[in-house]
Amino acid sequence: MTSPVALVTDALHFIGQSSATALHADGFRVLCSDDAFSDRKERDDFEAKHPGLITLAAQTPKDILKTLEADFGRLDVLVNNDAYPAQKASLEEVTAEELDATFGHLLFRPYLLTATLVPLMKAAQGGKIIFVSSAAPMRGLPNYSMYVTARGAANTLAQTLAQELAPWNIQVNALAPNFIESPTYFPASLMENPEIKSKILGNIPLGRLGTQEEAAGVISFLASEKSNFITGHVIPLAGGWA
Repeated sequence: MTSPVALVTDALHFIGQSSATALHADGFRVLCSDDAFSDRKERDDFEAKHPGLITLAAQTPKDILKTLEADFGRLDVLVNNDAYPAQKASLEEVTAEELDATFGHLLFRPYLLTATLVPLMKAAQGGKIIFVSSAAPMRGLPNYSMYVTARGAANTLAQTLAQELAPWNIQVNALAPNFIESPTYFPASLMENPEIKSKILGNIPLGRLGTQEEAAGVISFLASEKSNFITGHVIPLAGGWA
């Protein structure tokens, strides 16, 4: 039997690499996409560091679809692990350019990729789509309206697609992390400052950041047959914050 295929986007950021590694351990052939992978050296370096993971040179949704059709013939799991900085700005300070960039990375990109690739899952009468978003929309976050709104839209997209795609046995869920160890959102420059670190951890009931392995474990579960009756959920992973 041919091994199932998973695609993890933005593999160099957020929980991309940890999710890809977990899925590979689960028996998936794991494809990794990232803007940086247009560079052959970046692809080679990543694959050397993470044996078994497969990088894609393709950058656009249509080119990714062509690669999947030509080389793999299927897609069983799509992990939309899209990351973009949570830029602090009051409502009046937000510019149209910043708004376009935030929504472009966190909503439009996963939306268009999912729309392009879902026919492969429909043809197979099954699949899993996981949006990695954020728990921030569950509580709101003053002065981060761009980020919170874009992530909130991705959460509702998952809930809507869960209903739309259910007739094809495609489960759609969103993993909503906050306070997960990641240089994307909690770089060393923050966590090595005792005052800032204390302030951050003070917001978390469990008193610590979540680990990459904990986040990847939820991705692994949502990608497995154990989650076949779970769809349309936004699952917080935030140490009790949400």
